[in-house]
Amino acid sequence: MTPPRGSAPVRTKLNAGWQYSPRGDLGVAQLSSLAPHEWESVSLPHTWNALDPTDAEPGYRCAASWYRRPLDVPDLAGGGRLLLKFEGANLVADVYVNGARAGGHVGGYLGFTVDITPFVKPGQRNELAVRVDNSDDPALIPSDKADYAIFGGLTRDVWLVAVPAVSLARLAVRTPAVSRDRARAEATVELYNPGRLRGTRALTLRLLGPDGRPRSSTRVAVTLTGDTVQPVPVRIPEVRRPALWSPASPSLYRLSASLAGDGAAEDTLIERIGFRFFRFESHGTFSLNGEPLFIRGTHRHEERAGLGAALTDAMHREDMAMIKAMGANFVRLGHYPQDPAVYAAADSLGLLVWDELPWNRGGLGDERWKDNTRRLLREQVRQNVNHPSIILWSMANEPDDVIDPGHGTPPEIAAFVAELTAIAHALDPDRPTAMRKFDAGFTSVDVYSPSIWAGWYGGVYRNYEKSIVTAQGKFPRMVHMEYGADGHVGRHTASPITGEGMRIEQGTAEAVGVPVRNIAREGDWSESYQVDLLDWHLTVAPRIAGFAGNAQWVFRDFATPLRPENPIPYVNQKGIIARDGTPKDAWYLYRAHWTTSPRFVYIVSHSWPERFGAPGAPAEVRTYSNCARVELLLGGASQGMRVRDATSFPAQGLRWEVPLREGENALTARCVGDADASAPHDSVSVRYTTARWGTATRIAVRTTPASEGGLLLEATLVDAQGRTCQDCEQRIYFSHQGAGRMAADLGTPTGSRVIEAANGRAAIRIVPPAPGERAMITVRTQDLNGTRILLEGRGMTVNP
Repeated sequence: MTPPRGSAPVRTKLNAGWQYSPRGDLGVAQLSSLAPHEWESVSLPHTWNALDPTDAEPGYRCAASWYRRPLDVPDLAGGGRLLLKFEGANLVADVYVNGARAGGHVGGYLGFTVDITPFVKPGQRNELAVRVDNSDDPALIPSDKADYAIFGGLTRDVWLVAVPAVSLARLAVRTPAVSRDRARAEATVELYNPGRLRGTRALTLRLLGPDGRPRSSTRVAVTLTGDTVQPVPVRIPEVRRPALWSPASPSLYRLSASLAGDGAAEDTLIERIGFRFFRFESHGTFSLNGEPLFIRGTHRHEERAGLGAALTDAMHREDMAMIKAMGANFVRLGHYPQDPAVYAAADSLGLLVWDELPWNRGGLGDERWKDNTRRLLREQVRQNVNHPSIILWSMANEPDDVIDPGHGTPPEIAAFVAELTAIAHALDPDRPTAMRKFDAGFTSVDVYSPSIWAGWYGGVYRNYEKSIVTAQGKFPRMVHMEYGADGHVGRHTASPITGEGMRIEQGTAEAVGVPVRNIAREGDWSESYQVDLLDWHLTVAPRIAGFAGNAQWVFRDFATPLRPENPIPYVNQKGIIARDGTPKDAWYLYRAHWTTSPRFVYIVSHSWPERFGAPGAPAEVRTYSNCARVELLLGGASQGMRVRDATSFPAQGLRWEVPLREGENALTARCVGDADASAPHDSVSVRYTTARWGTATRIAVRTTPASEGGLLLEATLVDAQGRTCQDCEQRIYFSHQGAGRMAADLGTPTGSRVIEAANGRAAIRIVPPAPGERAMITVRTQDLNGTRILLEGRGMTVNP
């Protein structure tokens, strides 16, 4: 592990070879008493909450656990040091080497380093143990009142790094003066010198352009002061006509710092930096590099079905690439700092970032809480300051929501937010601070987002423009975070609640509109309403004068302990993709509004295969597309061509009134105006009925091959005539006994033991028993005794 002369530090990823035990109640000296079967072999990233936040039971495990692995350490020549670098551990970590505590960290979502040199036995096998605890701690943010799961474990990568006796601990870069003509960068290099050595070192900083060509080289002689950490400021030569970083052209420069001298091994750090300048105008727009840019964003939580927050770097990059592919130029990281791979992806893809301190609800804590919050903000800014993608440091989200008596008054909370802003400005004078939903303290930050949930938690979505204009007059620099609606995959209606908040009741007489006071509580949670609301926001937001932009809540469905009554219990379903990454209709809606390529067309909706309508009445069919013109065909017969108009609501004018026939209907949509036969197209089959169903009397089941493997068990609520009860929304309960397994507790449309019916249907994925084995699956509702399915090998028997 000793770094060879002239090399960068030796970095070894320590993600393999770990053992995990939930026995966090034991001390490190007692771990050897655990039997082998009490340890589980795991790899990192890992969380013990991969499944329990989204099961049918309230709460999830918040406690301590142990991780351990062997560690081979060769001789460290020349006074070299051995460091463990953790990218994150939730929430409190204690690191032990050979039974002695070597260090740790208090607070989740941020990286930390432990120097284990004094604790290792070179040339021998060493024992590394880490105790991690995600128990609620009143002295730490986020609060247990947060509306998301706080996943416990070593949820990010761990590295073993060998460095010279004097090494480079940090390379921080400021870009205080940037224009189209020139850019100035200032670097601070921190040297790590725990042996307090004296002497001189040569420090060289080299800047390479986005094309890989050298731009400058700066060499300074450094006299070691003997301090453990020694900052060295270095001014980088001015860059003429810089390639500016932007979402359209995310140009990145490569800045390297190398330290050598006194015969010591060279140490090197490399950072990717970008030059850009931006501004939030007073009561006005946002500009980047001197040009107006409308913020088109979404939000991201750090989790996936079946994995919780234990995501690989590739998974983080995949999410950010999907966000870019939907046409977004901005992402708010909700509600905490995320994996280093996320910021690297934002830099390289061109996504503006709102980076948020995890102060989410709960008010103020005691002095320990304040000290921890200040420290975590300092760590966050120090770790992430080099990323050109970050344009806002967020101090808090809803800080005065859900607070107990004695946890701060609005003026006290505002004063502490202002203190945090001062800390952020001192560490990084070049970026503004931000906050969401604390009107009493909006002057404590530079840029503010009020809470406006038009058409969901309050009001109607057609009032969105009026609400924004009112807020613009009150808040000097404003960008709107969080709008949207929950969408239960597969739930649709031909008459969703209107933009005026009216539920259209269809009966034998003329349709009647009934007011809905709170759509979040009284609405149907259909994809139909979700896309109408989002479509309206997408249509009107760009035309609001002086509006900087907004961000939809949220990219992917996520786990929350606060929502047991949701159609998928304990899952916030406002995502435009499901928790397993399955796109909802809303995903295609955003691509239609925000992208120009690749061209596509999508018939709304593939998850609505059976539809109901009055005899003789045409049915509306919509498409989402970024093509200029789209033609719809029914059974091969053209239903006409529509020209896409971004100002036409809904579906940008791509909608038809179609005479669907009783039974199966084949629909095809295609882009027109292309000479080649590979023009984008889409097809669906719709089963149409004009026969009204009665009360559900039984549960019909069938199995089909699942795309992920295994079987998809589909349950349908039908009436006495076998007709699907398309308006049934009862909870359906799946249970499993015997061989095979049920893909449960995933918080997805096909991976939940308890789930509300969507248009009378629900499904769950089954890994069937092997030949010669058997499994019993039971499907029930509150009112129906249920259906039993016997699976034997590949065969199925219903109600055996």
